[in-house]
Formats: sequence, C-alpha cells, structure tokens
Amino acid sequence: MLRAVIFDLDNTLTDFMRMKEVSIDAAIESMIDAGLSLSAAETKKKLFEIYDREGIEDQRVFDRFLTEEFGEIDPRIHTAAIIGYRRGREYTLVLYPHVKRTLLALAKRQLKLVVLSDAPRYQAWSRLCYLGLEHFFDHVITFDDTQIRKPDPAPFQKAIQLLDMSPDEVIMIGDWPERDMVGATGVGIRTVYAKYGDTSGATHSGANYEIDDISELVGIVDELLGAKDRSES
Repeated sequence: MLRAVIFDLDNTLTDFMRMKEVSIDAAIESMIDAGLSLSAAETKKKLFEIYDREGIEDQRVFDRFLTEEFGEIDPRIHTAAIIGYRRGREYTLVLYPHVKRTLLALAKRQLKLVVLSDAPRYQAWSRLCYLGLEHFFDHVITFDDTQIRKPDPAPFQKAIQLLDMSPDEVIMIGDWPERDMVGATGVGIRTVYAKYGDTSGATHSGANYEIDDISELVGIVDELLGAKDRSES
C-alpha cells in the first residue's frame, strides 16, 4: 500500500536553474556597476565554470572568482555581487504551478511527505521556508544528513528508515533520471519523472511514470491507492 511520497526539491518543486541563472545575471550586473573590468559574458562563463567544478550549491563562488581572476577579493565588488544575487533570487525563487495544491491533495490522502535533496541543509530549508513549504513535509533529508549524493542508495535508505516503511510503500518524484530515478529504483522505490523540470534533455527516464505537470501526481497516487483497494475487495 502506498503510504509516502518523496520529492526532490530543485527543479521538481521550484525552478531552481532559472533562479540560479537570473541571480547570477543580477550579480554580474552589480559587479560591473561596482567596477568589475570583465564583460558580462566572460564573467558568467567563469562563474559557471566554478559551479561545474565546485558544485552548483557552492557558497564561495564570488570569492573564488575574484581570487582566481585578480588575486584578491575587492570588498566593493564582492559585496555588490552578493546583494545582486540575493535580489535576483528573491525575484525568481518561485514554485512551479500547482505545487501547493498537489501537496494539500496528497496530505488529505494521509500520505507522509518527504524532501530528499542534494542541497546542503541550510540552503534546502532556506528555500522551503521562503516558499512557504516548511510545514508540508514530515522529513527533510539533505546532503548534510548522509554526506553522500544521489544516486547512491544511502539518501534513499535514510528516507525509508525515517519513514519506517518498506520501499514498496513509497514513491519518488524527481527531475534527474541519472540521480533521482536510478537511485530510487536501486532500492526498490517506484519512480515518477518530472519532465517539466528536466534541464538535461533526457530522452529516456527509466521511471515508472512520467508527468508534464506536478498535479498529475495526484492521479498516479489515486491509481496506486485504488489498485490496493481493489486487491482487498
């Protein structure tokens, strides 16, 4: 019987990559206004090279950029970057359509709800609280809880352990086939691929279900709950 739903956070509940892109553009504009001598295009290329190397959640990206390019951190440019980034983030950190309605519908079906994210604890909770989602979830599991990222089985096993359920009682929804789908499937959890959040251009998800809008998850849940009801009748 289905008893819980695990959600990836970024690009499943919120359009993280759009937020990141807009925030970086705002930071670059602020740095140039503060005296940065590089072009916007060159600066953006170098910043995303750092993200590729250090991880998209790197909190020292501007420190690294200024140190690598100029050998020191100019406080005026550094502060301008941080303020610009935060302004861009606040403008673009929004939920995908129908997220809250879907979460409410699942909660009404008495399902446990979990977030399973590769983001650090503070960043994950910061996004959840900013978006007004902090009260929807029974558990929030982040990189800090296991020190291992998906698709390693450890984060998924942590979720199952906290829920005190078997894998066949849980379903996972995420946007990244190579991490969310592979990791969940590897421990026996059924999967839902959030096509609307994909940024990798995947052509094959390997998921049990695929959806174009998060609200479609409710129909899948009802189908699974109904299948159980029919088997007991």
